[in-house]
Amino acid sequence: QVHLVESGGGLVQAGGSLRLSCSASGRTFGSYTMGWFRQAPGKEREVVGVISRNEYMRIYGDSVKGRFTISRDNVKNMVYLQMNSLKPEDTAIYYCAAHSGDFSGDVGLYDYWGQGTQVTVSS
Repeated sequence: QVHLVESGGGLVQAGGSLRLSCSASGRTFGSYTMGWFRQAPGKEREVVGVISRNEYMRIYGDSVKGRFTISRDNVKNMVYLQMNSLKPEDTAIYYCAAHSGDFSGDVGLYDYWGQGTQVTVSS
């Protein structure tokens, strides 16, 4: 089992940057595929970025490709999301999640979720 806590959200102007962090408990962090997802009001939760256990594989949602970067540190039990060139449509609650199975961006497969952190991008 893993407990996830996100941080780093806030209010930023369009074109700005934010870095989200996710701290994970547990000694088996390296065995989980990790992902960032987001949910805006009235919309379904969508994938932002996913990183494999060994960092060799990453996938991104189409709307964030080239602007966001996911990374992880298996020694510190941390996952990060660097968000650049932010747009108002990036406004959402961002969630960190862990998946004990194979590498996948399917939100329905993720077993553990953080409480979320709000990101608001003003125009």
